[in-house]
Amino acid sequence: MASRPGRRVAIVAGLRTPFVKAGTSFKDLSALELGKQVVAELVQRAEIPARAIDQIVFGTVIPSVQLPNIAREVGLAAGLPKNVDAYSVVRACATSLQAMTSAADAIALGEIDLAVVGGAEAMSDVPISYSRPVAQAVLAASRGRSLVEKLQAFQHVSAKDLLPVPPAIVEYSTGLSMGESAEKMAKENGISREAQDAWAHRSHFLAAQAWESGKFRHEVMRVLTGKDFDVVVAEDNIVRKDSKLEGYGKLKPVFDKKYGSITAGNSSPLTDGASALVICAEERARELGLRPLGFLRAYAYAAVDPGWQLLQAPAFSAPKALKRAGMKLSDIDLVEMHEAFAAQVLSNLQAWSSKKFADEYLGGAEPIGDVPDDKLNPRGGSIALGHPFAATGARLVHQALRELDEKSKNTALVSVCAAGGLGAACILERT
Repeated sequence: MASRPGRRVAIVAGLRTPFVKAGTSFKDLSALELGKQVVAELVQRAEIPARAIDQIVFGTVIPSVQLPNIAREVGLAAGLPKNVDAYSVVRACATSLQAMTSAADAIALGEIDLAVVGGAEAMSDVPISYSRPVAQAVLAASRGRSLVEKLQAFQHVSAKDLLPVPPAIVEYSTGLSMGESAEKMAKENGISREAQDAWAHRSHFLAAQAWESGKFRHEVMRVLTGKDFDVVVAEDNIVRKDSKLEGYGKLKPVFDKKYGSITAGNSSPLTDGASALVICAEERARELGLRPLGFLRAYAYAAVDPGWQLLQAPAFSAPKALKRAGMKLSDIDLVEMHEAFAAQVLSNLQAWSSKKFADEYLGGAEPIGDVPDDKLNPRGGSIALGHPFAATGARLVHQALRELDEKSKNTALVSVCAAGGLGAACILERT
């Protein structure tokens, strides 16, 4: 069996905040505040000596201009020693998976022994900028020596220029939003509205079951909010506990109102939240008396033309990760796949099992195969739990390892699609 070169990397702890719909419970919190809370709580719960932390690798997809290196600010705000190294990463929806694998490589090579990794997203607190003419005028005004000179800097600024500019929701290279790209995939891959709605219902039903049975009690912390910190947020607030399949069919398409099938019900919503993991060298875990939740066996990233099928890159990254692990999909006990849209999940699953896809895009290799329903996202996925962009990867890893432990199984495949036509996958093993 194949293994990663260098030292074996253990995941010894994980935690996330509740994931809540943007504009609700965390509307007054920034990504820094969410990241600070989850990292401080995680380090305390894991009982890791502060001196043992060598590095923090953290990310956010929608950055604040005031926080160009959120990893450093999270570490300082969480009370980690000021000499803990820190750097930030971004790989769209796979950001915290990138944080984990970047730190894992440093551990495998012996550069560091232990790292805190993760990501946070505050879609309630996105930065709003202004047009280039306004920005140039502000800079010119800042150099003005008198009030007249400062005001003259704005003489060519029009009323239209004063309109605020929100973060882009379209791919720079294609001009299409992620939802429009998912709609394109649904049409090209023959993914029906009925199948998408059924998947969304499944996600909510399983997530509600998991919450009701207490499966998330070791994964989700409580967050205190409110002016006097007297409001406790303890659960994800997106999960439909009364989900009924027929209800999804009543929703109207969002991106192609006449012929489309992508709705708010079969898509992941804009979400606020944060998640983090503690990873370290296997021998370091023994020295510190930490019991590993599992180990990173292999990982892979891939990219596709964003104008082709934006969210189909997991169809390439998953086979690559399995090959690096020396495994087949049939060897895997659990698959945790990020659910950006039901259409994206179903498109990738279809590609995994398609001989035609493998012949055309994987050089004639055998398709990796079908995923049995009971092995796939058994606690629900991003459609129900939510998707704070930078936090989802770490959520998937921790959730997978907890599920393996509960079922006494050993191996998991984590798969993430990401904006820009990117895909990520990693193989985890419990022993």
